Amino acid sequence: MKEKTFRQVIAEAMSEEMRKNKSVYLMGEEVAQYNGAYKASKGMLEEFGPKRVIDTPISELGFSGIGVGSAMNGCRPIIEFMTFNFSLVAMDQIINNAAKIRYMSGGQWNIPIVFRGPTGSAGQLGATHSQSFESWYASCPGLKVIIPCNPYDAKGLLKSAIRDNNPVIFMESEQMYGDKMMIPEEEYIIPIGKADIKKKGKDISLVSFGKIMKMALSIAKKMEKENISVEVIDIRTIRPLDYESILTSVKKTNRLIILEESWPFSSIGSEISYFIQKRAFDYLDAPIDRISLLDTPAPYASNLIKNWFPNEEKIITSIKKILYI
Repeated sequence: MKEKTFRQVIAEAMSEEMRKNKSVYLMGEEVAQYNGAYKASKGMLEEFGPKRVIDTPISELGFSGIGVGSAMNGCRPIIEFMTFNFSLVAMDQIINNAAKIRYMSGGQWNIPIVFRGPTGSAGQLGATHSQSFESWYASCPGLKVIIPCNPYDAKGLLKSAIRDNNPVIFMESEQMYGDKMMIPEEEYIIPIGKADIKKKGKDISLVSFGKIMKMALSIAKKMEKENISVEVIDIRTIRPLDYESILTSVKKTNRLIILEESWPFSSIGSEISYFIQKRAFDYLDAPIDRISLLDTPAPYASNLIKNWFPNEEKIITSIKKILYI
């Protein structure tokens, strides 16, 4: 075991897969000479050269299209977006080509491509650089969507994503790149589509994903001091979603809160709520609660961000309301 940062394991996962398979390459803005906008590809240009670690112009639509075309011809590209806010420019290639070519070709073409980069709010970056896109991409059949919450999961899931024969959206966070964790020296992978119970509990199920998982776990530990046992489930893979792990937990605790850093309308929480009320309505002892961003664009002022983003007070209030309803 060795302590490593989130950005280090992202580079490690890509490098290990590139050593194993010469068809894997990395392409995006500043990924080569600058070592990545967040230094998540540090050292890769020196090892693999400019034909496999490729700096691109500021043209997300263009280099995403090149990635899709090369995937159709036997390559396994990793396309890095400096932020998923910029992926909106490339959405035609992601949604209309990457997600649909296998289906439209009757399975004649696989599209083994990974689109990765940071998503969500990262502080005072303004409304156009603080958006969460997991529900947008997860609503499209043909795409897999992954959001890890720690370095260990990030490495294992990214390696699985690179090996997958389908297009994968792999979302990170600027605020996680410095997170540290003990990582095994030997190779490991984490299967796509399997949630992880980060903390077991018996009173209430708290389902979340991504960097806000850190808040969920912190609050669960605080609740123990009040003899409230919170089970924390990290879904990790947004699509395919591990419905059964959530269902099993709710049948045990009889209560559910969904915590996410996305807008409330048409969110992942909406999908989970629908599924649970359909499959486990008779097990629920209280209404399902959902904690998300406020339904506005991201503010810039720091005091407004604190109110716009889910916070401890909102989560603890929700837990106690559901328990004592």
